[in-house]
Amino acid sequence: VYLPRLDIQVSYLTALGDDGHSDHMLAGWLAEGIDTSLVLRREGRLPGLYLINLDARGERSFHYWRREAPVRQLFDDEHATALALHRAGEFDFVYLTGITLSLFDPAARDRLFELLNALRSKGAKVVFDSNYRPAGWDTADIAREAIGRQLALTDLVLPTFDDEQTLYGDRDAEACLARLAAAGASEIVLKQGAAGCIIQSGQQRTVIAAQSVENVVDSTAAGDAFNAGYLAARACGEPTEAAARLGHALAAAVIRHPGAIIPADAMP
Repeated sequence: VYLPRLDIQVSYLTALGDDGHSDHMLAGWLAEGIDTSLVLRREGRLPGLYLINLDARGERSFHYWRREAPVRQLFDDEHATALALHRAGEFDFVYLTGITLSLFDPAARDRLFELLNALRSKGAKVVFDSNYRPAGWDTADIAREAIGRQLALTDLVLPTFDDEQTLYGDRDAEACLARLAAAGASEIVLKQGAAGCIIQSGQQRTVIAAQSVENVVDSTAAGDAFNAGYLAARACGEPTEAAARLGHALAAAVIRHPGAIIPADAMP
C-alpha cells in the first residue's frame, strides 16, 4: 500500500478465497493503486486472520489463524509461477519477507526460489526482510536453513536487529552485519528501532538516526513502512542515506496512528 502511495507501481502475487472478506481486501488494494492481476482466487477458501494486541507503550503482539489460508498453496502448482514469469521483464524489484517463506512447505519453497532465480535472470533485484516470527516456523533450524537459502538470492536485505539476534544469537550489530555480508547481499540496511539504522554497501557503512516519536500509538508495520520508504527512494535512484531518511519518516508517521495503514493524508 505504501509503495503506490509513493508513486511506485506494484503488482501483488498472492492468493485469496472467494468469500466476501477476500472481495473486500481485493477492492481495498485496487483502490490504493495496486495491480491485482497476479492475485489468485481459491474456491471455498478463506484468508488468514490476525489479531493484534497493544501494550501501554504501543508495542504489538500477534495471534494468528492462518493454517488454511489459500496463500499457503500458492506454489502447489505451476500457475502462480507461470503468471509471474509471463511478466518477468516488467519487474525491477521483487520483495518478500521471512513470513512469506514460513507459509510454504519445502517443495513449495523450492519453487519459490526457482522463481526468484528466474526473475533475477530477467534483471529484477530481490529485496528481503527476514522478519522472523517464531510462531510461523516448526523449528528455528528450519527457519535458518530457509532464510540462508533466501539470502543467497538477495540483492538488498532489510532486516531488524532484534529479529536477527533472536534467530542467530548475534552478539551485536557488528556481528550481524558481518554475517549478512558473508551471505552475499550487496546492500544491507539493519533496522534498530528508535536507534535508527545502519547501512552497509560494499566497504561503506553509514548510521542514519531515526525520527524521534514521543507518543507511540501502535508499532504495527513500523518496519514494513521503513522498507517501503527506503525501497521507493532507491527505486527512484536516490542514494542510500536519503532512502533511509524517507523510511524513517514514514515509519514515524505510521507509529503515530492505530493500525498498519494510516490515512492517505497522513503520509509524510
